[in-house]
Amino acid sequence: MNILMISSSPRKGGNSDLLCDQFGKGAFESGHQVKKIQLAGKAIGFCTACYDCKKNGKCVQNDDVAEILDAMMEADLIVLATPVYFYGMSAQLKALIDRTFAIYPNMKDKGFFFLITLGDKKSEESLAGTVEGLRGFLACYEGSKELGMVVSGNTYEKGAVKQNPAWEEAYLAGRKLK
Repeated sequence: MNILMISSSPRKGGNSDLLCDQFGKGAFESGHQVKKIQLAGKAIGFCTACYDCKKNGKCVQNDDVAEILDAMMEADLIVLATPVYFYGMSAQLKALIDRTFAIYPNMKDKGFFFLITLGDKKSEESLAGTVEGLRGFLACYEGSKELGMVVSGNTYEKGAVKQNPAWEEAYLAGRKLK
């Protein structure tokens, strides 16, 4: 399986970024092709709703998104890793999701896996906005399937995820992929 992991942590080596690596380690050990893209440091402009992508087949903005969209189209499974900020996904991931309009409706039949970290304790209330936003994204793309989710609560300090049960869960989730 061709797996694309998108780490949207604004800090390299942040908790969601580390959790992404752990998932990828398990998937790689199970024989899958694994590629990771860190959004930190990437130039990702906001969608301007110009709709030129519908006329020209690609976004007119000259930034790093074209490369990311190509990788998303090639992937069988897309792993979206995000920290929770103010009950929602990271701004970096939301900007990328909005820019996927350039490949709508061509991106079909993808599997998705979510890796979510939050500084607060893990609760339905603290996760609701993030999960709703991610599932709403999937609902826009025909045949998309949510294949799983690992959530790590109480991971505020950098590296805290390594002491959380989610650390092992992410690794095992990657290992169990078929």
